[in-house]
Amino acid sequence: MHPRPPPFGNISRHSGHPEGDAAIRQTDSDAALARYSAVQKGYFTDPFIKNLLPRGSQYQPPRPPLINVGTYVRSEGIDALVDQWLDLASAEGKQCQIVSLGAGSDTRFWRISTGPRKDVLASYVEIDFPDNTMKKAMAIRKSRELSNILGAPDNIQLSGGGTGLHAPKYHLLPIDIRKPPAEALGRALHPEGRPPCLSSDLPTLLLFECVLVYMKPTESDAVFQWFVDYFSSSNASTALGGIVYEMFGLNDPFGRVMLNNLKARNVDLPGAEPYHNFASLPQRFLRHSFNASHALTLREIRKSYISPQELERISHLEMLDEVEELDLVLEHYAITWGVKLYPKTGQTYKGDWSSWGLHPAEAEEFDD
Repeated sequence: MHPRPPPFGNISRHSGHPEGDAAIRQTDSDAALARYSAVQKGYFTDPFIKNLLPRGSQYQPPRPPLINVGTYVRSEGIDALVDQWLDLASAEGKQCQIVSLGAGSDTRFWRISTGPRKDVLASYVEIDFPDNTMKKAMAIRKSRELSNILGAPDNIQLSGGGTGLHAPKYHLLPIDIRKPPAEALGRALHPEGRPPCLSSDLPTLLLFECVLVYMKPTESDAVFQWFVDYFSSSNASTALGGIVYEMFGLNDPFGRVMLNNLKARNVDLPGAEPYHNFASLPQRFLRHSFNASHALTLREIRKSYISPQELERISHLEMLDEVEELDLVLEHYAITWGVKLYPKTGQTYKGDWSSWGLHPAEAEEFDD
């Protein structure tokens, strides 16, 4: 069996080699089309993804069931972690910030902003290459559905020659996160003549969805450490969380086929080497002094962390003949999460941040 190129999610626009950037940026279109396919088949709802699709996408055939199921599992896992983070911030009586690095065509800001946790969100920052942020800024401006959720037209401003966009709660920033963070992140998040995009006093969640595996380990470590240091200046007890979704364990026979398929597309994975097995995944957080970190493969999430009723529902959506290949691919993707607390003397936490994480599903009970 030959695994397809990474099919389950937003793939970063950050390659270790400039000549490979175009090939990697193109995979964001693949990710958007995969999500749209899963939505069309009824795996989950996302009324906003249609506004961010490449031109002509309505003529694209649906993705195979293997890709639809994988996209669904990845989405369920990350959505659950994000929702819990917002709930914990609410328990603290605080609003929350989210920074999505390599955001691409992700619609999470709009989904949160039209859902029950919208008032918990203080700031949502999306970061990507200028080419991608320019396309997204244009799509937002063209879509009344997307732009209306950002706020009044007078409060929405373009920046950087149309590569950036700012609204009261939403910031789209053109940044190459391979560059030194003090230069790239520091200046963008604290621009001259504009209020900061990020506060060090609010609980903040970092999202890395298929991003760090395309960067050199020294570059991704620098990004992590910059955020760790940034929140150390907080004047209040706060929390920094991170979610990493990406492939790992590519040194076995199946993983090597995945690597070769990617190389054929001009895509390298310089960040994969340190994470050769499942046990190594939490180290990304722990070596930056996070208090705790845990990981689950997508295979395990599908098996034990999605309710039997929900698995029964999606099993009727389309016939899946590639169960063995699905399990092999899901075994090479993982969601890893970590939390770092910044306690201040005389201040206590109201939320149980140690409980943040995915929890095994139980069958729902129904009254007779």
